[in-house]
Amino acid sequence: MRKAFLVISITVLSITAILSFVNWKFSLLLFLFIPLILMGLYDMYQSIHTIRRNFPLLGRMRYLLESIGPEMRQYFIETDTEGKPFDRLQRRMVYARSKKQIDTQPFGTQLNVYDIGYEWINHSIRAISFSQIDENPRVKIGSSQCEKPYAASIFNISAMSYGALSKNAILALNSGAKRGDFYHNTGEGGLSPYHLQNGGDVVWNIGTGYFSCRTEDGKFSFEEYTKRAVLDNVKMIEIKFSQGAKPGHGGILPKEKVTDEIAAIRLVSKGNDIVSPPTHSAFTTPVELMEFVKLLRIGSGGKPIGMKICIGNKSEFLSICKAMVETKTYLDFITVDGGEGGTGAAPPEYSDHVGMPLREALAFVYDALNGFGIKNQIKIIASGKVISGFDIIKNLSIGADLCNSARGMMFALGCIQALECHANTCPTGIATQDEKLMKGLVPEEKSIRVTRFQNETVKSAVDLMASAGINHPDKVTRDAISTRIERNKVETFAQVFPELEPGCLANENTVPKEFLYFWNKASIEKF
Repeated sequence: MRKAFLVISITVLSITAILSFVNWKFSLLLFLFIPLILMGLYDMYQSIHTIRRNFPLLGRMRYLLESIGPEMRQYFIETDTEGKPFDRLQRRMVYARSKKQIDTQPFGTQLNVYDIGYEWINHSIRAISFSQIDENPRVKIGSSQCEKPYAASIFNISAMSYGALSKNAILALNSGAKRGDFYHNTGEGGLSPYHLQNGGDVVWNIGTGYFSCRTEDGKFSFEEYTKRAVLDNVKMIEIKFSQGAKPGHGGILPKEKVTDEIAAIRLVSKGNDIVSPPTHSAFTTPVELMEFVKLLRIGSGGKPIGMKICIGNKSEFLSICKAMVETKTYLDFITVDGGEGGTGAAPPEYSDHVGMPLREALAFVYDALNGFGIKNQIKIIASGKVISGFDIIKNLSIGADLCNSARGMMFALGCIQALECHANTCPTGIATQDEKLMKGLVPEEKSIRVTRFQNETVKSAVDLMASAGINHPDKVTRDAISTRIERNKVETFAQVFPELEPGCLANENTVPKEFLYFWNKASIEKF
């Protein structure tokens, strides 16, 4: 191929050069061929890319086709139900609801209802009129130790940091939350001016890097914390242990996205990737965690304090439960993030193979809290691929009290699932700090879409409850949803995830066999 390229190049150059003397138009061809031949010669003698070295110039076509492969598959090859992590039907539903367009579906479902894993809600002959249910149900978050409980919507904006997202995206999300009366989680990247500017309710997520409340050496700063925790916009504080897409790893913000402003907001230096530590330094044991919860509650003036966790070792979560019982100090809420949760950047091994999926995690957390007799103090928030009313009901049935969504809200902003969140090249201006790209996202316009999507999704969830004869989210139980577990076998979630007896984990003698190993391993003195 290399010799053939040289022969063809010399021949083409010679013929074109001769013809250019006959007719000036052939000179244009000469100027066209020379750059191509030079590129081919460079390919022949470079040593980095084998394909280009063996197939000069022609080998470049492989890289070109490979680069546009995702777009070709998304627009011309994928069916409506094949796209990952969200298929075209799901994305289309969000777009339609955010734009207030028709979101109904013609001619029946495109899903195979006989596939293993297919799920549905068990409707009731005694369905309730939609008008008999609150269109915007609220959930009170706040234990008996919380002085300033918060009334939350059942569907809210999940944790997404400024830095991972552009300032225009953050402004649009927060303005949408303000207009729709739901909350906006900051993500672990700190409390930025863009989370506060439009006055939407904020949940301040504090991760292992303690961004916006840290000392110069990265430790927790109570002084910096209290400056921000008492702000009116900040309604709740969330201690982040882990997120579903990369549990046990710590957050990553590539240095390409770290501007002077982001560094100042996070209280870090510029010029390097911002990588959160994998563990907290403010506490090292479950008992110390409870002391930290008390400290945060004092510093916030009595606001709800919770934590975000992707379940890994079950004994560690049971250790936290034991510590709450022993110290009589309760978290106000626990956000459960499933292993299918999203992120701007994570190693593939973490995204694909670390962390318990949301369904199993929700059932475990609910059963653990119920088993220790403390569920009445603590609300559970579900996070992980929640974009529809059915997703909300499904999570409520397993044990959640309310839900968060990140990627659903990004779709409402205009995300096209380009999968470039980590590269600072997001074409929709959402997950980038490139001013040229983010200017295309107009917060005033997109915030309306965020509100519409949230409102329509809550309405859909309420409609489903009414069809099932359920008049309030806290009455959605595990027998509300059925799932196909084999080709010819169907069970409700109540059968798939049988609930524990309340209080059975409070005493070793009554601990169920399936919990006993983890219960014995759990200690309030260590995770």
